[in-house]
Amino acid sequence: MEKLNVQKLAETLKYLESKQRELKRQDKKDTRSLESMINYLKKEMMEQHNLSHYHQLIKQEIKDTETFIASVKNIIEINS
Repeated sequence: MEKLNVQKLAETLKYLESKQRELKRQDKKDTRSLESMINYLKKEMMEQHNLSHYHQLIKQEIKDTETFIASVKNIIEINS
């Protein structure tokens, strides 16, 4: 298994968190583009960092962004 690039994962996570906060601030406005970007980021993180190697249930958690973020933070903490 490849070593996890914790720094790159942490940077990507910060970006994902900022987009999630932006999505929450949008309230009832059209949020489809933000939701699409967030979904793309989560899938990209899964593939690029092989996160399923570090957390078995993360594939199911990808649907809920808040849970996904918490899981990625946990992965970063364990591998730092």
